[in-house]
Amino acid sequence: MKRESFNSRLGFILVSAGCAIGIGNVWKFPYLVGQNGGGLFVLIYLVFLALIGVPILSMELAIGRASRKSVVQAYKKLEPAKSQWHLHGWIANIGCILLMMYYTTVSGWMLDYAFRFLTGQFRRVTLMSADGVFAQLLSNPAEMMVAMIVTVIGGFIVCSFGLQKGLEKITKLMMSCLLGLIVLLAIHSLFLKGGMAGLKFYLMPSFKNMMMTGGLRRVVLSAMSQAFFTLSVGIGAMEIFGSYMSKEESLLQESITIASLDAFVAIVSGLIIFPACFAFGVAPDQGPSLIFVTLPKVFISMPLGRLWGTLFFVFMTFASFSTVMAVFENLIASAMDNFHWSRKKATIIFAIVILVLSTPCTLGYNLLSNITVANKNILEIEDFIVSNILLPLGSLVFLLFCVTKYGWKAENYMAEANLGKGIKVKSWMIPYFRYVLPILIIIVLVQGLF
Repeated sequence: MKRESFNSRLGFILVSAGCAIGIGNVWKFPYLVGQNGGGLFVLIYLVFLALIGVPILSMELAIGRASRKSVVQAYKKLEPAKSQWHLHGWIANIGCILLMMYYTTVSGWMLDYAFRFLTGQFRRVTLMSADGVFAQLLSNPAEMMVAMIVTVIGGFIVCSFGLQKGLEKITKLMMSCLLGLIVLLAIHSLFLKGGMAGLKFYLMPSFKNMMMTGGLRRVVLSAMSQAFFTLSVGIGAMEIFGSYMSKEESLLQESITIASLDAFVAIVSGLIIFPACFAFGVAPDQGPSLIFVTLPKVFISMPLGRLWGTLFFVFMTFASFSTVMAVFENLIASAMDNFHWSRKKATIIFAIVILVLSTPCTLGYNLLSNITVANKNILEIEDFIVSNILLPLGSLVFLLFCVTKYGWKAENYMAEANLGKGIKVKSWMIPYFRYVLPILIIIVLVQGLF
């Protein structure tokens, strides 16, 4: 069977960026900025995105493009004889499934809030009662299940049409709408009375703010961890798109483009949120509840709040759904490569599997709320395993495979990465990849565990 490929470079960039752009940018990044003192965290995050995220992304893409296979078969094709690197491919697939076991629930929250604002349900909500809306959603298993099911079925329907006619076509449309919406929302926020204080907190590095939130060590470690989470590197979610791409552009060039687009969405999300929070006297360090508890209060308080609230949560839905579709494509492609299933069979089977496996997380706030480990609920447990263990550990494996003599070897990685026009991997970068980058990843892994 002929390998599918993207219809255009733009399609590859938007689909890959769509996989990277998700709740890490529009949900996690803003509250981490708030919790870590604002502007200095943003600056450090961008540095680590370049130092850690871009090289690992280029390696995932190189493995995919050189092999033209999904991650397990890619390892088997490129690994030295009798080595077992491909075992990580199976772990990466499990990581993608684990990610979707809770990601679909959070994506469902975005969809639910977009529907609530669109249908005017927040007109009956006051500032005093706004806190209870999210709690009411979490306590309602039926509503939570419907939102999750719509997300899962919608994602697999898109993927069932194939790479070009399904994922690429829909992602192009959604990402174009997403980028337009985010700019519109940011412009609106910047002109809110009192919003400049939020802009200053967000963009002006302040050692004072940093020390008030836990100090340099905490800020640096949080920024390093976010650089992993935001690009979805380490579980093969990006590798699959390397297997579909052309050889006309260098991989470091494409990785920088994807990371830049990812960072742009994260930064502009902050331009929406922080001026709005300061304009309406809302604390920006509310943690995960910032989007679903704090921001609705802002929209309730502002003129045309229903319109702006709808647009914001439609943007959030697009951001999260683009990742859902991309990871689903990874799972489908892996089944087609490993088990020789048709796309239709793989789509149906994985749709059922993800629906079943996502249910515990969806019910983890109501019917299964008594299930906890170390005071973490089901979503937090699954997120901990993926974000704190599988992403950094998987990134370390991809790195060692690409730059050590025991794996694919640095010269082969460089040869593949440097095919096409654009920025090249230079020979002086290899010692950094081989000796410094593993230490940075191990630091992220250890601090995430403890």
